[in-house]
Amino acid sequence: MSKGSQLRRELGAWDLTLLGIGAIIGTGIFVLTGLGSLTAGPALTLSFIIAGLACLFAGLTYAEFASIVPVSGSAYTYSYVTIGEFMAWIIGWDLILEYLLAVSSVSVGWSGYFADLVMGLGIQIPQSLLMTPIEGGIMNLPAFLIVLLITLLVSIGVKESKWVNNLIVALKLLVVVLFILVGFFYVKPDNWTPFMPFGFEGVFQAAAVIFFAFLGFDAVSTAAEETRNPQKDLPKGILWSLAICTILYVVTTMVMTGLVEYKLFAGHEKSPVAFAISVTGQDWLRGLVSVGATVGMLTVMLVMLYGQVRIGYSMSRDGLLPKVFSKVNIKTRTPFINTWIFGLVAACLGGFVSLKELSELVNLGTLAAFVLVSICVMILRKTQPDLPRSFRTPLVPLVPILAILFCGFLMIKLPGTSWMRFLIWLLVGLIIYFVYGYRNSELNKKK
Repeated sequence: MSKGSQLRRELGAWDLTLLGIGAIIGTGIFVLTGLGSLTAGPALTLSFIIAGLACLFAGLTYAEFASIVPVSGSAYTYSYVTIGEFMAWIIGWDLILEYLLAVSSVSVGWSGYFADLVMGLGIQIPQSLLMTPIEGGIMNLPAFLIVLLITLLVSIGVKESKWVNNLIVALKLLVVVLFILVGFFYVKPDNWTPFMPFGFEGVFQAAAVIFFAFLGFDAVSTAAEETRNPQKDLPKGILWSLAICTILYVVTTMVMTGLVEYKLFAGHEKSPVAFAISVTGQDWLRGLVSVGATVGMLTVMLVMLYGQVRIGYSMSRDGLLPKVFSKVNIKTRTPFINTWIFGLVAACLGGFVSLKELSELVNLGTLAAFVLVSICVMILRKTQPDLPRSFRTPLVPLVPILAILFCGFLMIKLPGTSWMRFLIWLLVGLIIYFVYGYRNSELNKKK
């Protein structure tokens, strides 16, 4: 590999764990818990457990691949080395959809929290600058600007991004733990009855929606080439971050639905945690929750954009995207141009397009990636059983099959309109592959 395309190794196991937590703890815990409560009631805790199990099984397969193929690209690279370029392109194209929409949709959620926060300081942002043209405004200016700021940070370098991420993660973990400890003393068990007002169907539908809350652990694997000891540290980072976040989600949801009857979250979907703590009269904590949510979403966007850039970098290095996406800046040792291309696209989506109806697409693309990775693990165990593995997925083929079943079940529970948009996205990807990718791929040149 040429010097001009090498990345700097700066990350350890704890950095990777915080990277995962930085992506996972954010929109899911501060926003989606409210929407999930209206869908599943207090049984949202079961929804998080179901979604968490799907991620756990998939995470175990990710960890094995990360220990075998310690290079950037996540599920794209894993698919590339096991089931070929064509399927790798499809999953890479899915991941581009996942990360781009994740960055954009989180920026829109962040914009709402930011507007509320500055309003408390006496600053009123005009509604026309908080709404997209489709919604009757000019643009969502805060969403647009925050993505540009995150893009600047990611383009500077992984070391700088790492310290910012670690600091913010510590802050939002403090906020979540304080909410749990303080809220516990105000819980009213009667609010948990009925526990499952919408039956198992509500639990499953909520699980499919709040799956978005777990996005991020897969982004850890995109940092392979910037990890000091990827064979050992990547599996730790993936599994540790997933375990910590699942526990926090379940406990936070139990406390939240114990503080407020689930029906009352209607109208408070944008800030359910802050609303729940308001019933305790602890206004200092409500303000802290709002600050934590505003700041916490920054790391979600940071890690998602980071993952997006590294996947584009890997696909370009394989010849499937133009070489400009894998060009590394000599000074910063980052894919500088790549970062700004994806950053500008995400900023425009957040600033000018309403993404409410597209949010399920993020989940669909991610679940498809998890299914393919699980298939790849079983294939590689058969085709290359003696390949050195510093981490081995336990109980193969049971765990990969469980990952496929859980993820496939959640995919079925997503709306048909999301499937239609997803298929259109795949069709566009196929056109790009056969027009450009196949003819320029490094693998094809070797034939």
